[in-house]
Amino acid sequence: MNLSEMNKEQLISFKNETEALYNGFKAQRLSLNMARGNPCKEQLELSVGMLDVFDDGNFLSENGVDVRNYGMLDGIPEAKEFFSDMIGVHDDEIIIFGNSSLNAMFWTVQCAFNKGILGGTPWSKLDKVKFLCPVPGYDRHFKVTEFFGVEMINIPMTASGPDMDMVEKLVSEDASIKGIWCVPQYSNPDGISYSDETVKRFAALKPAAKDFRIFWDNAYCIHHLTDDPKPILNILEEAKKVGNENIVYIFGSTSKVTFPGAGVAVMGASRENVEELKKFLGISIISYDKMNQLRHVKFFGTFANMQEHMKKHKAIIAPKFELVCSTLEKEIAPLGIGEWTEPKGGYFVSFNALNGCAKRIVQLCKEAGVTLTGAGATFPYGIDPDDKNIRIAPTYPSIEDLGKALELFVISVKLASAEKLLGEMD
Repeated sequence: MNLSEMNKEQLISFKNETEALYNGFKAQRLSLNMARGNPCKEQLELSVGMLDVFDDGNFLSENGVDVRNYGMLDGIPEAKEFFSDMIGVHDDEIIIFGNSSLNAMFWTVQCAFNKGILGGTPWSKLDKVKFLCPVPGYDRHFKVTEFFGVEMINIPMTASGPDMDMVEKLVSEDASIKGIWCVPQYSNPDGISYSDETVKRFAALKPAAKDFRIFWDNAYCIHHLTDDPKPILNILEEAKKVGNENIVYIFGSTSKVTFPGAGVAVMGASRENVEELKKFLGISIISYDKMNQLRHVKFFGTFANMQEHMKKHKAIIAPKFELVCSTLEKEIAPLGIGEWTEPKGGYFVSFNALNGCAKRIVQLCKEAGVTLTGAGATFPYGIDPDDKNIRIAPTYPSIEDLGKALELFVISVKLASAEKLLGEMD
C-alpha cells in the first residue's frame, strides 16, 4: 500500500514495525562504507600485471627519451596518441597530467584566476565570477569553485542533460558567468548521458563572456554497464563545425580503469587552449610521471584493448547495480516513497526520497553502521533545497555486504518516510 494513502493508525503501525527492524540492524554493529565511488579489490586486481611491464628493462619512449628522466612536459608521444582516442581529440590537442583529473581541473580554474584565458582579464580581478552547476552533480566539482569564491547557479538536469534553454539564456545574458561543470556520459550521480542535441547546443553556445569555458569531465566515457553502449557526440568536433573550438576543456583519467591515485589524467582542448596552458604548466612542473604513462601504454597496447579490459570491470560491478535497482523496485516502489535512476554506466545510482527526508535517511544509516555520501553533497554548498537526493555508490562493497547495506537503506527510507508523513498529520 502506498504510504501516502495510509491513515494515521496504519502509519503508526508501519512505523513501529519498521523501527523494530531498524533496531535489530543497530544491534548487528555493522561497519560498511558506501560514501565514495571506489573500485573494489577485484577490480584493482585486474591491473596488477601493469606493475611488471618494465621487467624487460626497456624504459625508452618511442622518440628515444628515457622516461625515468626529465622532459616532455605535456606527455610522451605514445601516451598522447593512446589517450587522445579515449577522450576524442587529436594527439596535438592533449596534455597528459599526473594521476588526478580533479587536480587538472583545479589547476585550470586556478590559471584562469591568476592569468586569465587567451588574453582575457584574470578572473581574480573581476568583481564577480559565476559558474553554472547541473544538479544533482559531482560534489568535488562544486568544492573547486567554492574554494575560489565562485558563485554557483543550479541548473536542473533533464533526461537528456542540463536544461539547455536555461543554460543558453543565462550565458548569453551574463558576462560574469565564466563556466559550467559537465559530466556528459553517465553523469554523477544520475547516470544520464547527454543527447546529441544537448551536445550540439553546448558546442554552439554564444556566451556573453569570451572567456567562458565548458568543463567537460568525461570521467565515465568507457565505464559501461551494458553490452551495447551508445557513445555521446564528440563536443570538440561539434564545436569546430561552428567555429567555436575554444569553448571547451575535456578531462578524463584512468582512475577507475587501473589504479585510483596511480592512474593517468588527461585534458583535451583546442590547439590554442593547449598551447597557452602548456606555457603556464611549464612554470610549475618539468614533467609528470612518464614511467606511469608508458606503463599504461605498454600494459594496454591499444585503446581497443583498454575497452576490452573495461568489460571485465562491467562483469564485476554490473550485478551490484542490478541488486540496487531490484531491491529498490521490490521494497520502495510499492510504497511510493522514492524514485531512482537505472544507469547504463558510471558509478552511481541517484535516489530521490520524499522531500525533507534525505538527511534523516543518511543519519539513520550512519547510526546503524552504513556510511553514505552526505545528503546535500550533490548540490553546490551542500544544500539540496528539497532535501531529497542521495547518491548510492555500490561498487566497493562485496555483493554480500551490499545486500546488507541495501536492507538497512530501505528500512531507513521507510522509517524516515513514515516519520515525515506522520509529522504532516499533526
